Amino acid sequence: MFVNRISLRHYRNYEALMLEGLGDVNLILGQNAQGKTNLVEALYCLAMTKSHRTSKDRELIAFNAPDGAAHIEAEVTRKYGNLKLELAYSLQGKKAKINGLEQRRLSEFIGSLNVVMFAPEDLEIVKGSPGIRRRFLDMEIGQVQPGYLFHLQQYQKVLLQRGNLLKQLWGKKDGGGAMLEIWDAQLAEHGVKIVKKRKQFIKKLQIWAEEIHRGITNGGEELKLRYIPSFGEREEEDEAVLLDKFMLKLSQTREQEIRRGMTLTGPHRDDLSFFINSREASVYGSQGQQRTTALSLKLAEIELIHEEIGEYPVLLLDDVLSELDPYRQTQLIETFQSKVQTFITATGIESLNADRLKGACQFQVHGGRIDS
Repeated sequence: MFVNRISLRHYRNYEALMLEGLGDVNLILGQNAQGKTNLVEALYCLAMTKSHRTSKDRELIAFNAPDGAAHIEAEVTRKYGNLKLELAYSLQGKKAKINGLEQRRLSEFIGSLNVVMFAPEDLEIVKGSPGIRRRFLDMEIGQVQPGYLFHLQQYQKVLLQRGNLLKQLWGKKDGGGAMLEIWDAQLAEHGVKIVKKRKQFIKKLQIWAEEIHRGITNGGEELKLRYIPSFGEREEEDEAVLLDKFMLKLSQTREQEIRRGMTLTGPHRDDLSFFINSREASVYGSQGQQRTTALSLKLAEIELIHEEIGEYPVLLLDDVLSELDPYRQTQLIETFQSKVQTFITATGIESLNADRLKGACQFQVHGGRIDS
């Protein structure tokens, strides 16, 4: 998978940009607030149709955009041929095209370009909140299994409707049982599919992450991933069994949910834990161990996507190499060189392991403009 060119119009601080002549490794250099991250964010958006930095699409549209829209276009080479990808953001919503054909659903567009993003905030995957880890799972699974996104979207809609009903039921004698049972059934239908896909993904990720982590630590550490569901056992994957357990848990917590006005069971409450030599990394791991765990996960993602789709994704390193010590920088660089097209942002070449990045294409960013 290779991005041959990318163009932006009225995207963030880019009025117009056409970036060509891209190589296997591309260094995007410049001082802060010049637009380095905006460029790799645009590639991420083209893969996922949403930003990794904001949930508000209107923030992607330049303030002075004459048509009130931001446009991202790229030509991508896949193993089965070239694709022209187009994504437009406006106040009315998003439109996506593949080779000039508008896609009816964004889920049909996602997966046309596969990326792995590694940014400083990804270090929070290990020690941050459960919501960060759930988002990590959802975004990565969604890239390689678009059907997952459908169930996730439906689940979130039902979750909202069920939450509204729970708030209305507080203090009422009849309990609204009939309507709640309808929402319970729909919540469980989509919820079990989400949980099953997550478990399958984590099982595969474990295989790669364990091997990579062992290599980075010269065999000194063993990394284990553990999914923590709010219902059912960690290893249980049979949908019928999961469905029964989900429905049972909902019935058991119904009174508590009505009192609190929220749904307390389901994949929106699940978590993922990391263990180094049987000790929980978020609690007992040093900062270096937590960084190594995050690095192992990202490198494992690259291999897992290759396993799933038969080609390597594009790697986006947003101001993260400077966050790693020289040894971890070397491990990361050796992984992507000659294998994965990579975009690296940094304030300067001096913060990077320059000897290992000889031959990389360099682009200098100044206030939304790029010099190669």
